[in-house]
Amino acid sequence: MTDAAVDAGRLWGGRFAEGPAQAAWALGRSVDVDARLWREDLAGSRAHADELLRIGVLDAGDHGAIVAALDAIAGEFAQDRFAFLPGDEDLHGAVERRLVERCGEAGGRLRAGRSRNDQIASDLRRYVVAAAGRLVNGVREVQTALADQAETALDWIAPGYTHLQRAQPVTLGHHLLAHAWALDRDAGRLADAAARADVEPLGCGALAGLTLPLDPARYAAALGVSRPAENSMDAVADRDFAVEFLAACALLGVHLSRLGEEIVLWSTEEFGWARVGDAYSTGSSIMPQKRNPDVAELVRGKSGRLIGDLVALLVTLKGLPLTYDRDLQEDKAAVFDAVDTLELVLPATAGTVASLTFDRERLRGAAAGGAALATDLAEVLVVRGVAFRTAHERVGALVRAVEERGADLDAAAVAAALPELADRAADLLDPDAAVARRTSPSGTAPSSVRTQLATLRTRLTAPA
Repeated sequence: MTDAAVDAGRLWGGRFAEGPAQAAWALGRSVDVDARLWREDLAGSRAHADELLRIGVLDAGDHGAIVAALDAIAGEFAQDRFAFLPGDEDLHGAVERRLVERCGEAGGRLRAGRSRNDQIASDLRRYVVAAAGRLVNGVREVQTALADQAETALDWIAPGYTHLQRAQPVTLGHHLLAHAWALDRDAGRLADAAARADVEPLGCGALAGLTLPLDPARYAAALGVSRPAENSMDAVADRDFAVEFLAACALLGVHLSRLGEEIVLWSTEEFGWARVGDAYSTGSSIMPQKRNPDVAELVRGKSGRLIGDLVALLVTLKGLPLTYDRDLQEDKAAVFDAVDTLELVLPATAGTVASLTFDRERLRGAAAGGAALATDLAEVLVVRGVAFRTAHERVGALVRAVEERGADLDAAAVAAALPELADRAADLLDPDAAVARRTSPSGTAPSSVRTQLATLRTRLTAPA
């Protein structure tokens, strides 16, 4: 590994008597992973060339040659014509090698005042900011699909569950919006992570800052970044921004998984509440009758990858001393995998939700009967002066007695056991009346759900 091609793509080596062993080179070579940062890397190189021109390290001729070469290299990448060589250790080395090939000695001047340490931190931060924006848009698409379904089913009666046991009737619109609001927090977390990643490390050098009079604020302005880094050691060692981004991605994956799990349950014959559209279902290779909610299952499964990406980076970071350590080369794979995973999952989830058709009568039938409205009975007793502890015991005893008879809780049973409720027994056991009574702003009443939906629509149409 000592030939000229290798040396051209390696940004170090002068103090070594021999080149790296093949096994060591293969372990450290990262170009297959970091190549996707070419846009960020070339933008940073243009900003750096401008700064070197400003302080007189580059003259106008060299600056012009470098900028023209960077533009040409960008074209090669954009057209998938950039040729990586075996001696290219990473993206930065490959770009410099190509820069020298295009403009000679001038290309080698661009490295002044810049380290791979601040360079990669800059590239990855800007990638995370852009990726977070794309993912927020994807989350909004899933929320919109949920909102559209909720608007259709705003007053449809459905059973609500705790412990996967029927608990109280709700409206289907309310249930669907519960998922939309969880996703709203995910969008907020991604935006928050992007805001904290929006810091520019260029100008920090390897760790201690620079003797050249480069201006970090100018880098930030040129690259559209909010502010320069406050501390050069922190700037090159920090991967908090990547962890926070991955945490937001992992929690988003968990919320999408919970939605996927419910779609799987709803579409079973046992539940029979919903049917997933053909375009988001699959069949069996052996059973002709099968109709499987595979997209929802895949979404559920992908959450494991996202959690793994977060854990992998946390474990990488936990024992690292300041400042830069080569372990940090592992940061990009986790970030890229999370982005790739969610950019597959989000549109598939939005499409699946939009494809759902619900069985209104089956939902209503599942919500009716049983003792789902026992709490309503106890609360009316409370309003009429009975202590809740006593009301709870009396209604519980009524439910037990009805179950022991193999009967259902009906108005006659209520009137017999709770005579003070005889005048309202039928109304208190009506699921439509029950959901209409729950008019708190966060409640399941159609009027409250309509307000929630309007609030959500406003958020979905607000500028990012």
